[in-house]
Amino acid sequence: MNCKYVWREKAMKTKQIGFIGTGVMGNGMVRNLMKNGFSVTVFTRTKEKALPLLEEGAEWADSVKELATSCQIIITIVGYPKDVEEVYFGTDGLLAHTRSGSYLIDMTTSKPTLAKEIYDRAKEKNIQALDAPVSGGDIGAKNGSLAIMAGGDEEAFKEVLPVLEAMGENIILQGEAGAGQHTKLSNQIAIASNMVGVCEAIVYARKAGLDPSRVLDTITTGAAGSFSLSKLAPRMIADDYAPGFYVKHFIKDMSIALESAKELGMDTPGLDLSLKLYKELAENGENDSGTQALIKLFES
Repeated sequence: MNCKYVWREKAMKTKQIGFIGTGVMGNGMVRNLMKNGFSVTVFTRTKEKALPLLEEGAEWADSVKELATSCQIIITIVGYPKDVEEVYFGTDGLLAHTRSGSYLIDMTTSKPTLAKEIYDRAKEKNIQALDAPVSGGDIGAKNGSLAIMAGGDEEAFKEVLPVLEAMGENIILQGEAGAGQHTKLSNQIAIASNMVGVCEAIVYARKAGLDPSRVLDTITTGAAGSFSLSKLAPRMIADDYAPGFYVKHFIKDMSIALESAKELGMDTPGLDLSLKLYKELAENGENDSGTQALIKLFES
């Protein structure tokens, strides 16, 4: 292993990591950080949700401000762009209280323009900021196998790479600030149309009198193979709609992607259709279900 990398890894493990947002994804990510020897302080709006992590060794901060003043590397993964703005730009937020020389890593799927604003404002205070959204759902978060797509300065990326590697496997610096978010939106655009196809394929198999699980045994290994087909289709077949990724958050992601695509002057008919279907699903009371619940629209 590269000696410089080993030095960086040891140096990172002397720093306190702050983690804001211990939801479906955050819990697994924090656990993997601790398993890899990092000390983690957590904050989330509802402390009860963080109790299992505290019992496993994580420390607790009573506020974003307290976390910012006590940690040198701060990771955020919250719900919506408005939540990112509150955490970073509020009077008691990160940019007001994080110490010079620290690192901010936003892993929320958010707007590329917001990522650039965080980067610029952090730079003014000698703070390094990266946008580093993830893909892989609750399974990837639990297994430490998330795809992490980063935007920001290369040197800052290299410094925090040991931290990112505790949570993911496919970790790539895509470009300057905002590039991570643009990459994640590309990812969500690809998934959006794919989810429609997965639902149609399962319903078609059933109507043709086939065993859909047996069909999956074949088609997941061919050209149709995808994460959605391999990981989410079995949940559809089992009527398991527990959220690995919420419908409401996927709608948020697709809405941001649609807005960004329009800014780039492009049409996205596949994304348009998927967003329309997911909004219908949400109106049917499935906002807090997993994205695999889309199949309910095709079975009705």
